[in-house]
Amino acid sequence: MTAYRAIPPGYMTVGQAAKKMGVTVRTLQYYDREGLLSPSAESEGGRRLYTDKDLITLHQILSLKSLGFSLDDIRRRLTKLETPADVADALTRQAEDIRQKIQQLTASLTAIEQLKAEVLQMQSVNFKKYADIIVNLQMSNEFYYLIKRFDDDTLDHIRSHFDKDSGMDFIRRFNRIGDEILQLQEAGIPPESEESQQLAEKYWSLIMEFTGGDMGMLPKLVEIGSIDCAQNAWEERQKLVNSYMEPALQIYFARLGANPFGEETT
Repeated sequence: MTAYRAIPPGYMTVGQAAKKMGVTVRTLQYYDREGLLSPSAESEGGRRLYTDKDLITLHQILSLKSLGFSLDDIRRRLTKLETPADVADALTRQAEDIRQKIQQLTASLTAIEQLKAEVLQMQSVNFKKYADIIVNLQMSNEFYYLIKRFDDDTLDHIRSHFDKDSGMDFIRRFNRIGDEILQLQEAGIPPESEESQQLAEKYWSLIMEFTGGDMGMLPKLVEIGSIDCAQNAWEERQKLVNSYMEPALQIYFARLGANPFGEETT
């Protein structure tokens, strides 16, 4: 009883502080050794003493730790709590950190649900495709679902010819040409027009860039690009692009006097 009477009002032992905050005594001792939270005082008997202010600092530490910050990060982010404005600032920063974490977790949950939906649509277990889908989800590539349309050989080709940046750049250029094609279609410009033929040349150049000149990939691309029943907005859009570009390419090849599928034209 003498030891407890020696504790001044407004202070608490390490055990009492730990109990209030739902942590272990070892945790508080560890934070003390790491310089994150040292006790505000020491009793005559050498017992570490904490205050309510220390509990607020501990709350900062625990909140940041739960968000995945390292001890070094936490040490740098801790703020002094001398005024109400200091406390409000600390809480504001904690709230912003939590909001960011919520956004990250929401994105992760969405990615998991999307991957689950894609996996269920695939006819067999294919971890290579699963990995590709995951990587593209992490890249926020909204066209990740196209991966399931590719066979393993085509995916291997993509992996060997494109990295993250060049792959996303290719998709952006492909979609820009698609936008131009749809504009001509909406304006009623015929496929044999000079504007259409210039786009046909650009479109075909992109296909050749994608294949790396491997003409053996063309039948696969035709199969992949054939969309009988659109399952989403992009596929519906691509059906419109295909309906305009197919006759434009036929005219383009006829003018070249050669068919890319091996047949000479006259």
